[in-house]
Amino acid sequence: MSDFPTTARVVIIGGGVVGTSTLYHLAKAGWKDCVLLEKNELTAGSTWHAAGNVPNFAGSWAVMNMQRDSAAMYRTLGDDVGYPMNYHVTGSIRLAHSKERMMEFERVASMGQYQGLEMNICTPEELKEMHPFMETHDLEGGLWDPLDGDIDPAQLTQALAKGARDAGARIERFCPITGLEQDGDEWIVKTDKGDIRCEYVVNCAGYYAQRVGEMFKPFGGRTVPMVVMSHQYFLTEPIAELEAWTKEMGHKVPLLRDVDTSYYLRQDKNGLNLGPYERNCKAAWVTPDDPMPEDFSFQLYPDDLERLEYYIEDAMARVPILGTAGVGRNINGPIPYAPDGLPMVGPMPGVKNAFEGHSFTFGIAQGGGAGKVLSEWIMHGETELDMWAVDPRRYTDYTDHDHCLAKALETYGHEYAMHFPHHAWPAGRDKKLSPIHDKILAAGGQMAAFNGWERANWFAQEGDDTSEAATQTWDRNGPWAIRVKEEVEAVRDSVGVLDLPGFSRFNLSGEGGVEWLRTRIAGALPKVGRMNLAYFPDSRGRILTEMSIMRHDDDFFTLITAALAQWHDFELLKKNLPDGLTLTDHSTEYSTLIVTGPKSREMFETLGTEADLNASWLSTQPAKVAGRDCALARVSFAGELGWEIHAANADIPALYDAVIGAGAKPFGMFALNSMRIEKGYRAWKGDLSTDYSLLEAGLDRFIKFDKPQDFPGKAALQAEKQAGLKKRFVTMTVDAGDQDAPYMSTVWHQGEVVGETTSGDWGYRINKSVALGTIRADLAVPGTEVQINIFGKLCKATVQPDQPLWDPENKRIRA
Repeated sequence: MSDFPTTARVVIIGGGVVGTSTLYHLAKAGWKDCVLLEKNELTAGSTWHAAGNVPNFAGSWAVMNMQRDSAAMYRTLGDDVGYPMNYHVTGSIRLAHSKERMMEFERVASMGQYQGLEMNICTPEELKEMHPFMETHDLEGGLWDPLDGDIDPAQLTQALAKGARDAGARIERFCPITGLEQDGDEWIVKTDKGDIRCEYVVNCAGYYAQRVGEMFKPFGGRTVPMVVMSHQYFLTEPIAELEAWTKEMGHKVPLLRDVDTSYYLRQDKNGLNLGPYERNCKAAWVTPDDPMPEDFSFQLYPDDLERLEYYIEDAMARVPILGTAGVGRNINGPIPYAPDGLPMVGPMPGVKNAFEGHSFTFGIAQGGGAGKVLSEWIMHGETELDMWAVDPRRYTDYTDHDHCLAKALETYGHEYAMHFPHHAWPAGRDKKLSPIHDKILAAGGQMAAFNGWERANWFAQEGDDTSEAATQTWDRNGPWAIRVKEEVEAVRDSVGVLDLPGFSRFNLSGEGGVEWLRTRIAGALPKVGRMNLAYFPDSRGRILTEMSIMRHDDDFFTLITAALAQWHDFELLKKNLPDGLTLTDHSTEYSTLIVTGPKSREMFETLGTEADLNASWLSTQPAKVAGRDCALARVSFAGELGWEIHAANADIPALYDAVIGAGAKPFGMFALNSMRIEKGYRAWKGDLSTDYSLLEAGLDRFIKFDKPQDFPGKAALQAEKQAGLKKRFVTMTVDAGDQDAPYMSTVWHQGEVVGETTSGDWGYRINKSVALGTIRADLAVPGTEVQINIFGKLCKATVQPDQPLWDPENKRIRA
């Protein structure tokens, strides 16, 4: 295998854990004609060689799955490939200083249990028994993970490389990529050693991923949204007391994470390794006078221990033996950060046959599972589990350098932060503004970002507490609660208006568009002048996305989808688009006002609206409102009589002023979420994801099995229907306390987990807590009593009939 390869099926750029893991998984699956290019040595992190942590928990369900798969893989990898590895399963402890943190731990333990991971809630006394060198007098408790540990990253990477080579794959060391070309559907990867022609290219270049990403720009790529952070940790000299304890017990002390103070502390040989995520953190290579070097391999930044002083002092108070030994070595190296701190794993936005696997802040922990996910994307075009949380297409055009830098600093400094349901992180904001943004702020709008677009969550009044601190709670009730209730009541009793910029909207036109769409969706298309919901399944009949389809003419459609789905859904359509059809993105050219409530028709009449206001539900029509051209769609996600006003950005201010002047009350996203859950309406990547088939999601009425056209997943759905469902989507009312069921809370029946929630909220019109989710099919019967684990408390829940809780016959919508 000494000859340089000139052809390959897949070329992977980057030789860290993620790249070698992807190569390993591809080769083990039979894709032997794959090549990995590494510009230096194979090693995790490319720069530093300390043992890496393997945590089983992260805030994201997708990342938790990757870490679970990584830990399971690593436990047997050395034996599987015949390469010795130092993998120490020490267990880990997460410390809680507050009731809120303990509630988070209860949720994590429940999620872990659902995945087969045993995580236990501990008292301070139990923590002291596990880690005798730790002070626990000021703690509320902790979380024990028995499977956590540490692993030597160099050995891990070499083991993966050996396994990949043994299975037939190739690795070319000291072979940096110098450029890319395309020839039809094939790539030509250029290197100093020669060119390689291949089908697929994968960017696994670690903190160099942005530089490699620039090579894809001529082929539809974008600047990779990431920043390199400076991460420091230090190793102490040997500690005699720790060495004696280890020798006596025969194992290391557990890894310790003080998530409220923000550091990890673990045993390294007979010393300790302290790694803080400090608030006064620092990014690297972010200014013109400090450019990224051409090659930083095996180098470090200068020591900057003053940044860590507070955390060192806190850790020494927590584990006093830390202060008994000197600093043996300080390591200050680069670590990549995406704006939300999660990696990018999946299709490269805008580029055909290209994938990404980079920006891992915990590459060791996630690498094994990430390689599995990437190999699934490459081989099958879809993944076993829904991986949207790490999909590169979750970022769109708002992620400029300023945004990425602000978010990376914020995310790094809050690495272990709790993500409360009513809290909006403040950094990197105001990237996309509604045409009436200033009007919304003046009305008291409390904003949050949706695909970069600023929308109001709720509207504060004078004297309301709008501080960030007020939102840092798991409770439903806060300063927003009374205002959300008032907003819902206005929509219920009169008329409300929601400013909704950022809908993803695509125009599709051309002869044959009707027939093509019918082969992509499970159901039917609307008639001209009408609209309907359509679901796009994958090959297994699972839900790729939901779109509203407006039909303007025989072969002219507008497809509207979630703001966050913009790049995902545009590529879904474009990927299979036949010649002769035209698909264009108009998401930034138009905006939307939702006007809804029982008096909305009367309000439109007072504005002299030029339209048929008696046109039926799901009708669409060109109109004039307050003298402005627009389109009216007779639909309401709030479940009341109402319309969506779609108009050019320039016309939105006048339309909004007219609607407000006619008596409509502004409402926000919190109120909309409450009302849509009362109606049982699904939300994308919460209730609607590739974790569920259309049948499991209760979308039977949107499947047209008898249409002559085939569509993705049709055979799988027919087989599933014939075999019978194992789980079913349900609406449940919950005897909840102060908190509603968060996403992915476990559902219990007779002592076992039987399902999970997909969303939950308080229903202000029915005055009950509501949860949507999927449960075992035999329990999906109205009146069945189950329990939902809400932050450690098993709350009684009752399965409801398969109809909306509010206005079950939809009389108000159709009025």
